[in-house]
Amino acid sequence: MTLHTIDVQVEEPYQSEVDPDILREAAATTLAHEGIDERVELVVVISGDETLHDLNRRHRGVDAATDVLAFPHQTKSPPPLAFVDAPGLPRYLGDVVISLPRARAQGEEAKNTLQAELQLLVVHGVLHLLGYDDQTGHERARMWRAQKAILDRMGVDVHLPD
Repeated sequence: MTLHTIDVQVEEPYQSEVDPDILREAAATTLAHEGIDERVELVVVISGDETLHDLNRRHRGVDAATDVLAFPHQTKSPPPLAFVDAPGLPRYLGDVVISLPRARAQGEEAKNTLQAELQLLVVHGVLHLLGYDDQTGHERARMWRAQKAILDRMGVDVHLPD
C-alpha cells in the first residue's frame, strides 16, 4: 500500500504523450524529499493553454497562459467556512494543473524532453502546494535548490531555469 494518493488526470488530446506513472513518481519523490510522512492526497491535471489561461485569469488576475498552477487546499479558513479533513482519510493537499503545450515549448527551448519538463513542472507545483514560493530572489533560490535535489534524486536530467 502506498502512503500517498496521487491522482494524475490527462485530458484526451494529450493522453498518448504522457506517462501518468512518471508524473506520480515525481509527486511522490517530492513529498518524500520534503519529509511528508503523513498520508496525503493530491491531483495532477495535464491540460491545455486555454484551460491554464482561464484559470490564471480567474484565480490570479493574470490574463495569460502559464505552464503550471498550484491550488493548495485551504483548511485554515475561519468557521463556518473551515473545512475539516475526515478522520482516517489522507489530508488533501490540492491540485497541480499543467499546460502540456506550454511544457512542450519550454522543454524544446531548454533542450529537455517533454517527460522531463513535465516532471519538473510536477515537482514545482507540488512544492507550491507545500508552501514554497518563487516571488523573491531568496524564495526562488530555495525552491530551485529543492527542485534540483528532487530531480537529481529521480535521475532526471533537465536544464533548469535561472
